[in-house]
Amino acid sequence: MVSSMFKNIDLTKGKIWKVIVFFAIPILLSYLLQQIYTISDAAICGQYLNANQVAGVNNTSNITFIVLQFAFGCTAGFSVVSAAKIGHNDISGARQSLLVQIILSFIISIVLTVAAILSIDFLLNFIGVTKEANLEIYNAAYTYTFIIFLGTIAQVFYNLGCSFLRSLGNSVTPLLFLLVSTILNIVLDIVFISPLKMGVEGAAIATILAQAISAIGCFMYIFIKLKEYRFKKEDFKLPKGFIKRHLVLGLPLAFQFSILAIGLIVMQGTTIKFDILEDGTLANESQLGYGAACKLNNFLMTPFNALGTAMLSYCGQNLGAANYERLRKGIKQSYLIMLVLYVLFAGIGLLLTINGAYLYIFLSSDKINDLTIKYGNLYLRTCLPFYPVLGLLFILRNSLQGVEKPLFPFLAGVGELIARCVVCLFIPTLVNGGPLNRNASDLAYIMTSAADVFSWTFACIPLVTGYILFLKKSRNDENLNLLRQS
Repeated sequence: MVSSMFKNIDLTKGKIWKVIVFFAIPILLSYLLQQIYTISDAAICGQYLNANQVAGVNNTSNITFIVLQFAFGCTAGFSVVSAAKIGHNDISGARQSLLVQIILSFIISIVLTVAAILSIDFLLNFIGVTKEANLEIYNAAYTYTFIIFLGTIAQVFYNLGCSFLRSLGNSVTPLLFLLVSTILNIVLDIVFISPLKMGVEGAAIATILAQAISAIGCFMYIFIKLKEYRFKKEDFKLPKGFIKRHLVLGLPLAFQFSILAIGLIVMQGTTIKFDILEDGTLANESQLGYGAACKLNNFLMTPFNALGTAMLSYCGQNLGAANYERLRKGIKQSYLIMLVLYVLFAGIGLLLTINGAYLYIFLSSDKINDLTIKYGNLYLRTCLPFYPVLGLLFILRNSLQGVEKPLFPFLAGVGELIARCVVCLFIPTLVNGGPLNRNASDLAYIMTSAADVFSWTFACIPLVTGYILFLKKSRNDENLNLLRQS
């Protein structure tokens, strides 16, 4: 019974919505654990660190996101190749794909680490976190980001291991490794921050150690348990264009995720302006409220992210098997599943905004006041009603990537960046009738929050276009195959 849970799921067979749901559930649990992972950092920091240190850690989320999501995009894109090989019953090809993914991921890790560390000061200054404005916030943000970036390779290879296992149809094993690392992260957080008094450094080190253990566990499972994926001498003779195929699928998704992070950094920089006092110094209420609201928002959107990730492997396997009708039905049914999830999770989010209840998860009571509640609630109540648009974004972005149409997800990222930047840089100031600061209007803050909604909407335009073109092409390919068979 237990061993059957670890068997690979053939995504090319079975009742479509059931296959998608059962494959997505372990991914959802994995992503929820990752959010608990993040929430535990925030909650423990919020209880043991002072307000400026918490604000500094909160300010790093989008900065670390820009680097780590580039890595995640690469590994997710690479896994499309192995999923297609599995759908075509080509174990040797899937094994060679894993080899290529390891080589490319190692190179990407080194380059990302060096580039990221060199850019920390620039990125912090870009969002308005400077030594002059508040030295304590700056030091906390710099220290946390520096340590996280040093551990980039651990996070890259954890994502690589998970993506490869999911491409095989195995979504349970990554969940178990993540469960262990989440528990370890919580324990290390408490030990490093409370009794050892390591502060911000302790929170960052705990995160990196837990990710490294997850990565090691994934690859030990692959090479010990899945003997057919142990490398052979002939695997190193790669087919012509094989590395290029991985890069063509991985890099556009990586840039798309990084572009998304750039837009989020611009948005965070605008949000920080609402903490500027009349003497030019920086308070922390907007940063604390917005930071806590974003963490809750990330938790609530987890089901859509998990469903999208499931569709990446689902589409990759069915493309390899040339099951075009199953592909089309799967994408449509996944959106219906998403609407059910929307009612549940958006409802939970709106209930948690009552009296700012969610803030007490992330912050100690002395850091919560009317301003932190106002800023956090305005953001959530602006975004939550538009989750169906976000769900469509997740499903189509991953589905198009899975059918090897990476151009449209990349264009979606560009559209998302443009929309978020235009809204953040111009609309709030225009609505406020002047520069943004502590005295800015609530409407100006609402428009800042609405940048997310506008960016989701603009991102969906190229994705819907790509989906329509895919429908047309898949029907033509299907008809062509039928003619050849006849």
